[in-house]
Amino acid sequence: MRRLTAVGGLLLAGALPALRSSQPPPARLEAVPGAAPRNLVLIVADDHRYDALGVMHHPFIETPHLDDLAARGVHFRNAVVTTALCSPSRASILTGLYAHRHRVVDNNNPVPEELTFFPQHLQAAGYQTAFVGKWHMGGESDDPQRGFDHWVSFAGQGTYEPEGATLNVNGRRLPRRGYVTDELTDYALEWLRGRGADRPFLLYLSHKAVHAEFVPAARHKGSYAGARVPVPASQAAEAGEGRPTWVKDQRNSWHGVEFPYHSRLDVAEYYRQYGETLRALDESVGRVVEALDAQGLLGSTLVLYMGDNGFAFGEHGLIDKRTAYEESMRVPMLAMAPGLLPAGATVTAVAANIDVAPTLLEAAGLRPPNGIDGRSLLPVVKGDTSSWRNEVLYEYFWERNFPHTPTMHALRGERYKYIRYHGLWDSDELYDLQADPLEMRNLIRDPGHGTIVREMNARLFRVLDETGGMAIPLQPDRGGQQHLRREDGSRAFDFSEAFYVEPQ
Repeated sequence: MRRLTAVGGLLLAGALPALRSSQPPPARLEAVPGAAPRNLVLIVADDHRYDALGVMHHPFIETPHLDDLAARGVHFRNAVVTTALCSPSRASILTGLYAHRHRVVDNNNPVPEELTFFPQHLQAAGYQTAFVGKWHMGGESDDPQRGFDHWVSFAGQGTYEPEGATLNVNGRRLPRRGYVTDELTDYALEWLRGRGADRPFLLYLSHKAVHAEFVPAARHKGSYAGARVPVPASQAAEAGEGRPTWVKDQRNSWHGVEFPYHSRLDVAEYYRQYGETLRALDESVGRVVEALDAQGLLGSTLVLYMGDNGFAFGEHGLIDKRTAYEESMRVPMLAMAPGLLPAGATVTAVAANIDVAPTLLEAAGLRPPNGIDGRSLLPVVKGDTSSWRNEVLYEYFWERNFPHTPTMHALRGERYKYIRYHGLWDSDELYDLQADPLEMRNLIRDPGHGTIVREMNARLFRVLDETGGMAIPLQPDRGGQQHLRREDGSRAFDFSEAFYVEPQ
């Protein structure tokens, strides 16, 4: 390994040897004639739900820097992830593939070596590439990964505070120095200042925040202590017409409001801590934009911000993610690129994490590879929705670690969402998101929606068939099980009345 260069106490690029892989290097992508390759900054947050933004009129969370990004760029108001779980979503961001294709279907098992990440295509096109932050694919490894010239990461979920923790910086493990959101931003900005100015670049800043358990920066602790946290309309056990039995049962579980994380956690206070933890993340985005501006790079750079999945705080009686409900699968997505993207624009077409790779590749002047599931968002932003999809596939595969959430597939469109459960004697779901944005009335047995159910079921299986998703991925059991119930909590719920009939 070459000598590491230190600038400002941080280790910079140029020290990472080429990573060996069993796969051949990806074929060079075709260049878009006349395109001017953009610098690319991708910032991914953890567990950032779609409405935890000032621009979405959140009742107490303030995000001035993210709001400014939206004002200077594009807000994708219907952005979703195709699997609401860290590793599968991040793999979809890097590959443009659904989880059943990239096979990273949980947070524990290895990443297939044959996968190609979009930064590899950028490297082949001459880009400098840097990864800073949470990798969290393939278990607890923090080893440098293919596609990146510069690497700063930590094992697994990492920690918010530095005590006893390390970062893998280009193959060397160094002690952590500060609060994780600030420290990762420091490393990212040091790389920006020290990179070669003769080539375009990709900076992928992948934050730990705002992953549970939430730990705000010291300067933000208690800043939302007096904030009123509304109880979600769908939280009550009796709320929700036609709610599946498994959802009611999950109330008394690791991911339920009655026994959250097998504790007596105050979910409202937890939400306040989430908002406080998000403040440093918002400041990080502001620091990155400010640094680009100071270097005269804003006019030649596309900045894209998004969450890897959402997070529920009592909606439907649940916490966490994994489900196909809006609070779980819907995320903030903001993009700014002066001269390429309009300022202050809002896109309502359904965008997804699988669209990130082709979008950034096209912004780099490259035609996205054939055979991926995502599409470039650039034509949609420019008003061309003629060939855009009407809905996107959602999938989640049952985990032994958290056995209370079943395997599910869904189609999420601009108006309707259809959810099909696998391996359960229970009810599927259909929601009219325009009339019922809180998903309170399940229309699956409504006679007036029978045709919609049948048509969406057929389209769901068509997408699965066309993308090789007609088999359930099976992985070895790894990790412990969170399968307990609170003794004084609710017991198993009865079936819906729709299941009961008189014998003939």
